[in-house]
Amino acid sequence: MTLETRERKQGAPAVAKDGALLFDGADWNFDILKRTYDEIERIGTEELGLALYRNQIEVITAEQMLDAYASVGMPLMYRHWSFGKHFAQQETYYRKGLRGLALEIVINSNPSICYIMEENSMTMQATVMAHAAVGHNHFFRTNQVFQQWTDADAILDYLSFAKTFVARCEERYGLKAVERVLDAAHALSSHGVDRYGRRERPSIEKERKRVQQRIQEERETFNDLWRTVPKPKPRTDGRDEETEVNLEAERQALGLPEENLLYFLEKNSPVLQSWERELLRIARNIASYFEPQRQTKVMNEGCACWCHYHIMNKLRERGQITEGAMLEFAHMHSSVISQPDFDDRRYPGINPYALGFAMMQDIERICTEPTEEDREWFPDIAGNGEPVATLRHAWANFRDESFVLQYLSPKVMRDFHLFKIDDDKECPEIVIDAVHNERGYKRLRRSLAQSYDPAVTEPRIEIVDVNLRGDRTLRLQHSVSNGQILDALEVRRVLRHFASLWGYTVVLREVDAESEKVFAEHEHRP
Repeated sequence: MTLETRERKQGAPAVAKDGALLFDGADWNFDILKRTYDEIERIGTEELGLALYRNQIEVITAEQMLDAYASVGMPLMYRHWSFGKHFAQQETYYRKGLRGLALEIVINSNPSICYIMEENSMTMQATVMAHAAVGHNHFFRTNQVFQQWTDADAILDYLSFAKTFVARCEERYGLKAVERVLDAAHALSSHGVDRYGRRERPSIEKERKRVQQRIQEERETFNDLWRTVPKPKPRTDGRDEETEVNLEAERQALGLPEENLLYFLEKNSPVLQSWERELLRIARNIASYFEPQRQTKVMNEGCACWCHYHIMNKLRERGQITEGAMLEFAHMHSSVISQPDFDDRRYPGINPYALGFAMMQDIERICTEPTEEDREWFPDIAGNGEPVATLRHAWANFRDESFVLQYLSPKVMRDFHLFKIDDDKECPEIVIDAVHNERGYKRLRRSLAQSYDPAVTEPRIEIVDVNLRGDRTLRLQHSVSNGQILDALEVRRVLRHFASLWGYTVVLREVDAESEKVFAEHEHRP
């Protein structure tokens, strides 16, 4: 049951006043949830000036949360065997106590759907509503990366269309045929995104009309008489048509080089049928939907953590939650933003929750209580007395890479004990390349920012050539940076999927981006 359903049945309860407890103890019901959410939303919208999509709070079980994990957190998703595999894996870990569950999942849609677990205590429910239904919701609605890449109004309709389309394909063409295409599309999904140039994003209505038009055109233009048309005789002068083709013009017509592998296959594969091309398009659109979350992990979680921390403290200051609830919240919050040391067995790298929250807190401090160092590094915001407005501006206009490059302060670098290591495989020793001094801070900030840049962290693989008039060999090129070549086993596995969609030989060359030295060449014949 959702809060919206409860509200329609019994009406919205009155909002609690200062000094009146919103809840007392761990137990909760829908009236308590609604009353607490109303106060959390009021603080977020009226006091912090946050812009929110309408929220839909869904209370689900632990098993349903595991199911949401398996289907990439979406309320509507087509069927695929990998989702069941992920569900079984996550359930095994959870039952054996090897892994916990997220306290919430929030969907970037309009209305925004926030899943909370029924096993949570009321303090946890309040925290996750402030975190997800307010913090993440505001970030989804205002951040320019999400605005450019996603359409919150249409995603649920598109997923419903995709689920129906995949189910119909399974009925008509068989489960194995559909799985073969989806397996390949999933393997290539990280290279189905236009990172270096955005294409126009069609609306859900245009998507539906386009599919219907394609099916109708196939029906109208099909003519079995074309099988009886005689083929042209081969030339006898020693030349054929291929030698007369302007290869450069042909490459330009194909849009080469092309970074979006799924897009190229969808448009140009000589073996795919129309329904298979549509499956590639579905996988490509869903990959594009999730790309902003990869590019804004630190900012998104930092925004949500700052919001839940600020809102829960506001509730405590006004006497609307108990000391016990505040202690429970403090324990949960400190666990979320903890940063294990590099020699700790739990060390996973830099915790995006920890870094994001630390930077949000630091921006707030710079705006209200700046030091001379802050005034030198951040003259535009130091002492402006408007921390919330400054944070809202940052949340709306940056992604992780540019946010770190713009706002990471020497204080945060010192607090996290950051330093830069130059690990050259040709050198027997590791060199400390940047420490805590003026030059070191700038190099540290630049290096950390690059670690969040998808153009640096993701291998750049492009389609550079294809012989459409001969043996139809397709050539890929990986631009190697800093000597980081691809894993040979993974390359063979992915090329197998690529070749199944192309239908002919696929060759991948790994070439140094600067010297054009060839490190390796991989080939797969279907």
